[in-house]
Amino acid sequence: MEYMVLGLVAAVPSFLIPVVWPGEADRNLPWKERYWVKVSLWIAIFSYVGNYFWTHYFFTVLGASYTFPSWRMNNVPHTTFLLTHVCFLLYHVTSNMTLRRLRHSIAGLPEHIQWATMVAWIVALSYFVAYLETLAISNFPYYQFQDRDSMYKFGSLFYAIYFFVSFPMFLRIDEKPGDLWDLQRVAVDSLGAAMLVTIVLDLWRIFLGPIVPIPKKRCSDPGLPWFL
Repeated sequence: MEYMVLGLVAAVPSFLIPVVWPGEADRNLPWKERYWVKVSLWIAIFSYVGNYFWTHYFFTVLGASYTFPSWRMNNVPHTTFLLTHVCFLLYHVTSNMTLRRLRHSIAGLPEHIQWATMVAWIVALSYFVAYLETLAISNFPYYQFQDRDSMYKFGSLFYAIYFFVSFPMFLRIDEKPGDLWDLQRVAVDSLGAAMLVTIVLDLWRIFLGPIVPIPKKRCSDPGLPWFL
């Protein structure tokens, strides 16, 4: 119950504040056309898939585990669904701000230099965010790693795969003038990003394998982690 309350205290304001105090750009728009509604839906879908499915890659490939008592869905604590939504909103809004600023600052460079610079920044920011969260959560006594050093180095890279895909895709929402997205397009795009991340994570599982010894079942066995 305490962890559920914590999750709600963190997550509810991200929905409540834009309703009560909408931003200037959203204020006079119908709710379905408001930017915060679109990005909240995108993140809600992406973070739900991440918790329900990808957490099991952390169990299987990275040797992580949750040990605190909690209501669970697919063996994933409910509170993590709420906390992930808030964290992912922060990460992706920060990514949008930096990518827009970077794009503006290099607009005069040749196109291939612009692309290379943007890709390099996405990779660097993704790894930084993943490493920082891994470091921050390492002191939580009920989230355990089999090998802490491997989790910092390689587990952070594995986690960064989420953002390699999501940061550039999230940036596209309503980004082009005159090309405003509806909620259906937002949902489909988020699901597409989630599927791409799932494919890349599973390719790692099959071809690179776990970063720690897996005691129960070989990581490269046929199937999917959440079926093990």
